[in-house]
Amino acid sequence: MEKDDSYSKAIEVFKSSGGVMRISEGIKRGINPKTIYVLLERGVIERIGKGLYRLVDMPDLSNPDLVIVAKKIPDGVVCLLSALQHHGMTTHIPKVVDVALPERHHAPKIKHPPVKIVRFSEESFKTGVDEVAIDGVIVKIFNPAKTIADCFKFRNRIGIDIAVEALRSGYKQKKATPADILKYARICRVEKIIRPYLEALL
Repeated sequence: MEKDDSYSKAIEVFKSSGGVMRISEGIKRGINPKTIYVLLERGVIERIGKGLYRLVDMPDLSNPDLVIVAKKIPDGVVCLLSALQHHGMTTHIPKVVDVALPERHHAPKIKHPPVKIVRFSEESFKTGVDEVAIDGVIVKIFNPAKTIADCFKFRNRIGIDIAVEALRSGYKQKKATPADILKYARICRVEKIIRPYLEALL
């Protein structure tokens, strides 16, 4: 009976984490590692990444890449093309998940999904971050206006065409106001670059 209780408790902890959890996270929340392996053997949970598991009876993940990244790199923030795709502000399909981390911050190695780490200054990293629930998991992602400014900041990496498309799309879809775009552009030090493109839309 005690074992059944431990399994039930573990399942509830999984559910409270959106059905997806790292072993280390489970241990911190009082789950015995052996319990996780028993649930795996019984087919109650499945492995979706190194040290990362999910309940099999949960609905299929709508965006497994972002969910896995949020669990594997909890300090990271989804940025650039990956953030644009989430906000519906690009026609380009990202081949990797762009994840922002502060300079000199340790970057965990992930085999799947493919991840590209982008280094941000402390001020830029802490600004314009939204926390959104995707498949029951909290994912940190830069808001539309901040993402537009970031795209101009890293235009040499992603292409100026993508940055301009993001600006036009965000403005036309009313996902980012000119004032907010300029606010973040000042933080990213690209106000002079972005202003002519923005004025052409007004």
